[in-house]
This record gives sequence, structure tokens and C-alpha cells, in this order.
Amino acid sequence: MPVITNVDDLKRIYQRRVPRMFYDYCESGSWTEQTFRENTSDFDQIRLRQRVALDMTGRSTAGQMIGQDVAMPVALAPVGLTGMQHADGEIKAARAAESFGVPFTLSTMSICSIEDVAENTSKPFWMQVYTLKDDDFMQRLFDRAKDAKCSAAVITVDLQLLGQRHKDLKNGLSAPPKLTVKSIADMMTKVQWGLGMLGTKRRFFGNIVGHAKGVKDPSSLGTWTAEAFDQALDWDRIRQFRKMWDGPLIIKGILDAEDAKQALNVGADAIIVSNHGGRQLDGALSAIKSLPAIMDAVGDKIEVHLDSGIRSGQDVLKALSMGAKGTYIGRAYIYGLGAMGEAGVTKSLELIQKELETTMGLCGVTSVDTLSRDNLLVPQGFEGNWQD
Repeated sequence: MPVITNVDDLKRIYQRRVPRMFYDYCESGSWTEQTFRENTSDFDQIRLRQRVALDMTGRSTAGQMIGQDVAMPVALAPVGLTGMQHADGEIKAARAAESFGVPFTLSTMSICSIEDVAENTSKPFWMQVYTLKDDDFMQRLFDRAKDAKCSAAVITVDLQLLGQRHKDLKNGLSAPPKLTVKSIADMMTKVQWGLGMLGTKRRFFGNIVGHAKGVKDPSSLGTWTAEAFDQALDWDRIRQFRKMWDGPLIIKGILDAEDAKQALNVGADAIIVSNHGGRQLDGALSAIKSLPAIMDAVGDKIEVHLDSGIRSGQDVLKALSMGAKGTYIGRAYIYGLGAMGEAGVTKSLELIQKELETTMGLCGVTSVDTLSRDNLLVPQGFEGNWQD
């Protein structure tokens, strides 16, 4: 067993064990991948302020996200196709999150269904939904989430149309995937992954197949996917979704202060500053650079979370110190899942928590609730000096 000291160690094992098609799906962005890269590199521009000779005993990473107690303000982000990274991947990730004490968010485009995850966990999880045209499907999706005792809904608003991801097109990664001789040959070399997939009945989109109108098998999924997403989405439509779900609501995919204000007006309980992990609008600002303007606009009126680019506990600390009340990891836990299954997800959470707790101590902080800009050295002009 290799010594694993950071998330990049899990990533290297993940790359060896998972087929290239699914590794590239995780580890890529749209177009030139500028935003994908800057989501992580922009964190490096922020420095930490070291403090000494302070009592650092009794440190705690515990906090709350939308009123729910969490072991640390880190949730597992919704990631499509998680069950193709590792057999029953959504179930394994949800179990790891539950045991650790952080929220798990299930993607609409998951392999395991809402019901699969609910049957294999004992605590509520969060359900992510896309803004689709079909009212009947949307209402039933929300109702299924209620029946599964999901404690929050996360509406993703930045996927009205799909950003072009070159690697996915070249690999035939679609819904459902288009297998080629090359991709099949690669899959055959991933023995552990293949045995896991042979041993599970969950290989298709469990929230869609058998639930969406006209989608009775994987072969009919492609047509539905191409037509389902609503390019006419507006804030009135999001208000309709708010009426379909009477529980805590989080809106994901906010990068602009004006959109943050609109999310506040439709009755959201929290927003997630996110650029879809750099997989939608390439050339957009990184999430961490977008955060300050959004905090200035709505930070005292609504709970603000941050997603996209977090790979370490230090990244978590920087986001919280910039004002976010919660953060999300996607790729960081997928690395662990693909590398080691459920134990790998737990490992990724342990690594991030240890980095967060240690860095808090070196910065002179004992509670995540007291983190602030005073703990950071932010370069002048960090957000950019842009001409209108």
C-alpha cells in the first residue's frame, strides 16, 4: 500500500485504475481548459497569514451548512457518471460522506438512482437537479427526492446548453457512452474496475431510464438527453421549481453578482459560486476570483458556498476566509473513489480535514467560524481590473 499524503497521490492511483474515457471525463474542462486550470491555480495566488504564540489546543473543523451540522464545511459535489468511476460509486461515496459527517449530493445524471442511494444509507443526502423542460419529470424527480428523505435540493443553473469538452467527444463519452475498439481495449486492461462493473446491476442512468417519458432503455437515452435541457430557462422558471420543492433549496452555478441577487429573490436558502468545474464557459473567472464580488453583493443576505478548484484543506480554509460558509469537492473525492472505492473517498476527506485543521493552527485559528480575511494575504487586484 503506497503512502498517501495528499489528494494528488490518490489521483495517480485513480489514473492507473479507471478507464481513460472516465478519467478524462473527470479530469478535463471545456475548450482550451483555461478556466479549469485557473480554478486551482488562482488559489495559489492567495497567501496565508502565519500567527504564533497563541493557544491552539481544542481546534475544531465542525460547522454548519444550511443549518445542518457537518464535521467540516465540505460537501461532496454532484458528479455525473460517478457509478462508472467505480461500481456502485454513488452508493459508496454517500456511505463515506455519511460516516464522515459531511453532505453527499447525488447528481440527476447518476448511475445509481435516488432510491438506490436511499436504500443503502441511513441519513439524508442532498439531491441535485437540472433545469429540464419536462414538468412532469421534474415534479416526479422532486417527489422521489422527498420520498427518499433528501434534506436539500440543489438546482444547477449553468447547464442550459453543454460546453464543448474536446476529450469527451474524442473518447465517445456521451449519454450513453459510445464504445469504440480503442475504449473497449482500454477497459480490458483495468481488471479491478472491470470486475466491479461485472458484479453490479447498476450500469445505466438510474434516475432517467424508466422514469423519463420515452426512456425505457439506454438506447433511447441519447435522444432524451439532447432534447431535455431547457435553453429558454429564466428566473420565472426557477420560481416554478421552487414551488415544486418545499425544503431547503441551493442554487448552483452562480458566477456573477447580479445572478446572485436574482437567486436571492427566488427564495433560495444558499447559492454555490461555481463554474461547473471549468466544464461550461471556458474563459470565465475562476470560482475563487468570483467569490469576493458575490460576497459584497449578497453575502449578508444568503448563505454563500464555493465549488470548483478545491483540492486541499488549505483551499477550503482560503474559501472560508474569503467569506464562503461551505465548500464542495468533486474531483478530489472522485480520485479517491476511482483509486480505492469507498475507503478512497474516506481517505480524501481525511486528508482535507487534516490539512484544514493543521493550517488553522498555524494561522492561529481554533474554529472555522472565526476564519476571516484577516487570515489571508490577498494580492492587490486579485479579482482583476476589468474594463466595462
